Amino acid sequence: MRSADRAEVVLEALDPEQREVATAPRGPVCVLAGAGTGKTRAIAHRIAYLAATGITDPGHVLAVTFTTRAAGELRGRLRQLGSAVPGAGLELAQARTFHSAALRQLTHFWPATVGGPPPQVVDSKISLVAEAARRLRLSGGLPELRDATAEIEWAKVTQVRPEEYAEASTNAGRSGPFQPAVLARLYAGYEELRTDRHLVDFESVLELTAAILAEHPAVASAVRGRYTSFVVDEYQDVNPLQRLLLEAWLGERDDICVVGDPRQTIYSFTGATPAYLTGFTAEFPAATVIRLIRSYRSTPQVIALANRLSGASEGGAGRLAARLARPWPRDGSGLAGPPLVAQRPGGPEPRLTEFPDEPAEAAAVASEVAKLIEAGTPPGEIAILVRTNAQTQGFEQSLAAAGIPFQLRGAERYFDRAEIRQAVGLLRSAARSAAAGDDPAGQVRPVLEGIGLSRAAPSGRGSARERWESLEALAQLADDFFAGSPGATLADLVSELSLRSAIGHVPSMAGVTLASLHAAKGLEWDAVLLPGLTDGTMPIIYAQTEEAIEEERRLLYVGVTRARRYLLLSWALARPAGGKRIRKPSRFLDDLLAGRPASPGRQAGRRRQGGRDSAGPPGQGGRESAGPPGQGGRAASRAAGGPGQPPGTDGALLARLREWRLAAAKEQGVPAFVIFSDATLAQIAGRRPADRAALAGVPGVGAVKLDRYGAAVLALCADGAGTARTGGERRP
Repeated sequence: MRSADRAEVVLEALDPEQREVATAPRGPVCVLAGAGTGKTRAIAHRIAYLAATGITDPGHVLAVTFTTRAAGELRGRLRQLGSAVPGAGLELAQARTFHSAALRQLTHFWPATVGGPPPQVVDSKISLVAEAARRLRLSGGLPELRDATAEIEWAKVTQVRPEEYAEASTNAGRSGPFQPAVLARLYAGYEELRTDRHLVDFESVLELTAAILAEHPAVASAVRGRYTSFVVDEYQDVNPLQRLLLEAWLGERDDICVVGDPRQTIYSFTGATPAYLTGFTAEFPAATVIRLIRSYRSTPQVIALANRLSGASEGGAGRLAARLARPWPRDGSGLAGPPLVAQRPGGPEPRLTEFPDEPAEAAAVASEVAKLIEAGTPPGEIAILVRTNAQTQGFEQSLAAAGIPFQLRGAERYFDRAEIRQAVGLLRSAARSAAAGDDPAGQVRPVLEGIGLSRAAPSGRGSARERWESLEALAQLADDFFAGSPGATLADLVSELSLRSAIGHVPSMAGVTLASLHAAKGLEWDAVLLPGLTDGTMPIIYAQTEEAIEEERRLLYVGVTRARRYLLLSWALARPAGGKRIRKPSRFLDDLLAGRPASPGRQAGRRRQGGRDSAGPPGQGGRESAGPPGQGGRAASRAAGGPGQPPGTDGALLARLREWRLAAAKEQGVPAFVIFSDATLAQIAGRRPADRAALAGVPGVGAVKLDRYGAAVLALCADGAGTARTGGERRP
């Protein structure tokens, strides 16, 4: 196949913005990819296009991600493209996590640079932290040790040494489980134990790899000769240590494509910073900046709510730009971008429901989940997302009482469970004794059966069922790993499990997902329920600074954009059943609650007045708004021209625009959304642009579409009785 033909195949089925990503020239490229806009697809096709056209040798490409799941997805897409464009060599491109790529290099170069066998990766930080705590005679249970481990990880990724920790943590407003000076000694003790035992943790892997590259020019030359082009996913979550390694890989070159979304920055407490993304154009003034705004994940109704929440809806872009620019050290205002534009068909309106107390809310959530399952939504496609792990207990009880299977994600760390630690240890022993020719995939389940995995799940809920679910999830993870990695060994599986443990990437299990909002990042479901949205919980009570509060807003935005079709948000005015109703809905719901009357828990005059829409679930005491959030419920929705449409939408004009779009799509032989999305047509019907400049200002109307369809659309807007031909001619 000729290179031109291969290139054309690669570009097929990409939307205009994704095509821009694929065809952007070599050099610095910044892709601002909104939730569900197909970023993995775009960067996979970019790698394929550069390879197909001969611009870049795919064997010299390194794409780095944050999770093994993301790396696996990218490798899968590259394999598919490799089948479609044979001869491009896409199987040579590397897609790895930061840690996997660094560990591979560290292990390879250690003997020649440091000498001796390379260090082993520590199985669990927490065991070493616990030992260091015992040596210091510190009292504390597992929660305190976990928090101390998180503080050590923050210090290491931000390049803070033990002797610097006390001052640095105080300046950063950190609040660890021990006094800063005590935690500094614990940090030092942990590092001493680790080095004495010739162990590395995943932070040390990055740091030592960067150090070898910096101190050994021959190694740096070899690595830079091997990798000449870089792609970095989720760039808004890069921490200083990862950035240090990335700079070591790059050297003086600038062939780097970064992908991220400032609106999904939610990990600053771990040391991650969006400053590298928002400051990319300052660092690389000649960078190409491309915005992916077409969301293929969620319905227009979900996207409309997400845009309002982020401040990216019409009239809110300035607020978003200010929010993005204010907390960060470099100017990010130019990276705010327009609102997301939904590409999926319409669905039900998001529902916002108020309950008198938490037990009523938990019961209603379980009832809603049962209805979704009865209506055909698989349990695995439903998620209940909460701000803190402490909120899960009531929902666990209500789901169990309703007989609904669920998996708890993000509360107890999966890889810290006793049965999983035991399983990983046994698999490691099996890997050491494995003989050549053994089937690694066939060895996993027999090992797990020896510690309690059976063919059938135990009945009911309880510790036996939870243990079985954990082991079955591990067995399924192993099956998927070997299916996706032909030729992998049992030792490779153990390495994969160690990496997953370090980055918190747990396997999925059957049932409704009950998880924290942080644990939900990167995932999606058909239906998402977001309960517990009260001030003090969302935003969390200890988020006191403006920067911390805005990160809480982004966390809720992430939760909203996990939903494909169904979205339910709720809050309870009291904690115990029949308790005093003194709570207030989250301040982030202010815009979404416009048109609702003040509840007993709301500050007087804080929100606008209006009528309630309808009662919530029978017997639950809930009150709910099912109309477009912020527009006064169903009545306002009808006045605006239909669900999910902007205020003032001309319903008759919208109908004519849809009729014209259908005719244009049939004439051109393309799907209707390729002409204009429903959301764009609704915006046009709401604004009724009178000239090309006004039409160009409508989200979703680019230069190409303006030239192709502008005359027809403006004619429809100007003449209420007329229709138009697809090519722009008016039809009587």
